[in-house]
Amino acid sequence: MIIFNITVNISHTAEKEWLHYMKTVQIPEILSTTLPIECKLLRLLTEIENEGSTYTCQFSFRTMEDFLAYQTHFQADIQERHHQLFNGQYVSFRTLLQEA
Repeated sequence: MIIFNITVNISHTAEKEWLHYMKTVQIPEILSTTLPIECKLLRLLTEIENEGSTYTCQFSFRTMEDFLAYQTHFQADIQERHHQLFNGQYVSFRTLLQEA
């Protein structure tokens, strides 16, 4: 199992709109590619006080080939739409994990 983990710190002012967007637009769009088999959206609870809230979005893929297909054919456009909507209101980083 391959897990594509996206960690996002979103400003408090944009948090409600961002959560709505993630739950109703971005996550369903990614899942509709049929490449990831599930998604978990989690909020970090052990966070130092800062300018926003931190979330992690974890997409599970059966194989590395499925993840690479998502990355090649879909990821750039989906990321660009997110960036256009929330530019300047978030910072993020991505990690790729393999279930042991």
